[in-house]
Formats: sequence, C-alpha cells, structure tokens
Amino acid sequence: MAKEFELSDEMRAQVGRESPPFTMEVTTTSVRAFARGVGYTDPVYFDLEAATRAGYRSLPAPPTYLGTPVFIPGDSDNTFSAPRAARMGINHGLKGLLDGGTETEYFADICAGDTLTVVSRIAALDVRTSPSLGKMLLMTTESTYTNQHGTKVASQRGQAIFY
Repeated sequence: MAKEFELSDEMRAQVGRESPPFTMEVTTTSVRAFARGVGYTDPVYFDLEAATRAGYRSLPAPPTYLGTPVFIPGDSDNTFSAPRAARMGINHGLKGLLDGGTETEYFADICAGDTLTVVSRIAALDVRTSPSLGKMLLMTTESTYTNQHGTKVASQRGQAIFY
C-alpha cells in the first residue's frame, strides 16, 4: 500500500503520448471462440449463413471483441500478443494493478475477415486515495480502431488502477 505517491513531471509528460499503430485480426475462428467463451448462443456468431441472413457480410464480432493482435516472435508480448512497442506503460513504481473498466463505442460493423489498425494514447493520469489501498494512480487510455478500408469502426476508453 502506497502511503505517498505524486505524479512527477516525467509522468505528466506522458499524457497525450500515442502508441505506434498495430494490427488486430478478426477471423471466423476467433469470433466463434470468443462468442463461445463468453456464453453467446446466437447463431450469427457461429454460422455464416445465419450471419448473412441477418445482414452481416460475415460472422460479426461479438460485443467487446475487437480482434486478436498479430503475434510476431521477438516483437510481441508473450502474454498479451500485442507489440511490446505499443505498451502504454509509465514508470510509477507501484506494484498492484486493477482493471478500472472499459467502455467501447462502435461506429460500424466489425466482421470476420476484417483487419483492424489500433492506435492507443494516454488520455489522463490522476491520483486518488483509497482507504484500503492507499494512494492509487488511475491511467486512462483511449484507443481508436480503423478497418482495412480506413473506416473508424470503434473506440475504447479504459482505466488501469495502479496501487
């Protein structure tokens, strides 16, 4: 538990920093696996004929699924698959991490066969105090997802809580 923690000028300077663009693939296998993993049973996530009858060009990506990062050995994170260069970390020295939630806004359909380009940026840093965790750093990130046609299809805003 951190009793004292303040934002340094170095940390503040990271607000607005963007990741390099990286690629996410949406495949029929990944759509089906994600839908199955979260318990969806709507046939549009599993059966191409059902998806096309419902007006989709292929299996639609289920809510909150925005593809799988393309894994490149040596360049990608072994746990999360995204490129190491795309990490939005800050040297804060806090050991604990909590997921503060994620909001997703959609602008167009995302379907199997799409390739999405993602750019993330650090939108805000804030220090809060919790009675049980002490001083916490809240890092807000915003990510933009653009498909292979250059169309913005989604944006996400998420928070990581370091303590």
